[in-house]
Parts: sequence; structure tokens; C-alpha cells
Amino acid sequence: MSKRDYYEVLGVGKGAGEQDLKSAYKRLARQFHPDLNHGNAEAEEKFKEVAEAYAVLSNPEQRARYDRHGHAGVSSAGAPNWGASGFGNIEDIFDLFGIGEMFGGRTASGRRTASQRGSDLRYDLEISLEEAAEGVTAQLRIPRLESCETCAGTGAKSGTQPEACTTCGGRGEVLYKQGWFAVPRRCAACGGAGRVVENPCEKCRGAGRVEREKQMEVKIPAGVETGSRLRIAGEGESGAQGGPAGDLYVVINVKEHELFERQGANLYAAMPVTFAQAALGAEIEVPTLGGQEALKIPAGTQTGTVFRLKGKGMTVLGGRGHGDLYVSVTLRTPTTLNREQRKLLEELSKIEDHDLEENKTLRDKVRDIFG
Repeated sequence: MSKRDYYEVLGVGKGAGEQDLKSAYKRLARQFHPDLNHGNAEAEEKFKEVAEAYAVLSNPEQRARYDRHGHAGVSSAGAPNWGASGFGNIEDIFDLFGIGEMFGGRTASGRRTASQRGSDLRYDLEISLEEAAEGVTAQLRIPRLESCETCAGTGAKSGTQPEACTTCGGRGEVLYKQGWFAVPRRCAACGGAGRVVENPCEKCRGAGRVEREKQMEVKIPAGVETGSRLRIAGEGESGAQGGPAGDLYVVINVKEHELFERQGANLYAAMPVTFAQAALGAEIEVPTLGGQEALKIPAGTQTGTVFRLKGKGMTVLGGRGHGDLYVSVTLRTPTTLNREQRKLLEELSKIEDHDLEENKTLRDKVRDIFG
């Protein structure tokens, strides 16, 4: 049976560029790959046809011969050698299925790089309500792994360099073939680094990083709440083998206050007043985060009455104003009385009893009228 034109197989024109060829090949190879079409002989043949067409057209020399002489120009010594899996090399497989990042970064040639991003760190910081309202500059001490200065993070003794792993050829992983499909696995000899340190650095013992404590200042903005999280880029642990550092996350916990209860940007407080202050009215001093504030209590105020002090609450995160302070008035009953206080209250009690009797008579009259 005669072979189909390679351009027709890939569905591209004769002027197709390298990227067009590659895109067409990847799309068709995924469609007809035997591991995705178990037992489908037709799909297997189409897969081989697609792979053969791409192998020829992606090679400038073979493509030129094919354009001049057709299949005859590449049917002998110049024909591609498929091997057991139908792929030229391991990079084709990684590229086809998009698994090039399964085990870490890769270079343009498909070689796995040993560098790895450092770990992110978390620091739990406890602050007072006043500090949360005004903002504070906190002094932190962060234990972390930092790049070893002696070996510049290579892990090798001064004057030496890590050697490429002979087991994986410096790739960091070994390819295990299972029928038509190839599975990459981390190289056990080098732990996936692709390099082996024969003469380790005495300071870091070949790790490339050492434990240190970093002291730093962190500005906590006004208005933060419990659970607020600040990200400080690049202040986590140093990356391995020259990889980028991780980030530091400062998680805030605001301590409970003895006077105020917080709900968002608003504060709530209970303020005791005497019977005389509630009955006659008074001006009392109310504590706020910024100091004492005067609050007028009108005559006849009942226990549980709530007064609002506008703008005396917490700073809104981002500096967009302030919340309010809500003060609930609670009547304070004295537990001990001196002689004069007792006498005055007894006189008041007599008056109140008389008022209650008058109110009772009035209630009885109303009941009689309306049945």
C-alpha cells in the first residue's frame, strides 16, 4: 500500500513552519497514542504514520530530500529509526503529554535542573488591640535555612564542583518503558538533583544550606484582625541549588481586651452608672482607645441603653476611616450603704410606693371603664 503524503498526514501545508509541524504532531499523536487506544490496531498504525511524518519533516535535511524526491528520498539510510517506542528521545514524550514539570524544572534541552524553590514559612504574631488600631512595627526573629556562604549553595567543598550523576546522566530521573508508554521516575542515585557531591562542603555537609536566625522588622498596618495574613516575598527559606527563596507569611492574632469587644471596625463596651446619674442625668467619662471621652447621660436613662460615639472605634484596614464605639449603660446597685444613704433611699422608697399605689388605682379605673 502506498504511503500518504507526509504533509497530508499532519494536515499542514508545504510551507508550514517548525511550530506548525510540532503543534500538528502533538495533537495527532495524543489522539492516536496506543496507550489511549487500547487494542485499536488502526489507531496504532496512524500513530506510527504521524510519528514518521513528523520525524522527516522536522529534520531540515530529510525534509529537503523529501520535498525533492518524495518518499524515495527518505526510504533508505535516511529513514528515521523508531526504536521500541516510536520516539526519538525522552524529551518527545515529556513534550507530547505535558509532563515536563512533573519532577521539577527543565532546561531547553529537557534536562532537569537541580534548583528548587525554598519553602514558605509561617510566623504567628500576637499584638494588642491598641497596636491593631494604630499599627505597629514588630521585631521578628525567624529561624530558617539560608544558602551556605562557604560553598555558595553548591554543597561542594571549596575548589570543587558537583559531578553529573552517572545513573541518570544528569537528568535527575530515569525513564522506565512499559510497552508503548514511558514513565519518568526520580533518580534514586542523586535524589532527583541530577548531580552528586563527591567532596561535600564542611560547613553545610553537602546540603548547600545552613540553619540561621534572621532578625527583621515588619510593619503591621492599622486595622488588622485576628487571622489577617501578611506576605513578605522572598523572606522564606533559601532555594536549593540556586533556586528562588520562598515567602514569609505573618499571621496576626489580636489579644482580647479587658474593656472592649471588637466586631469588625466597631467596638462595644459596658459602662456602669449610679441610680442618681441615670435618674437625674449626668456627664460621665468613657474610656476609648484614644483616651477619655465625655458622654452625656440624659435624665431617665434606663439600664441597657446604648450610646454611639462616632469614629471612636478601630481604624478600618487600608486607612479608610474609623469604626464607632457603642457604650451600653448598666445601672450599678451599691452593695453597702452608710446611714445617710440608707435614710435617703428609705424616703425615696416611700415616695415610690405611693406612686405605685396611685398607678394601681388608675389602672383599676381604666379596667372598669373598658371592661
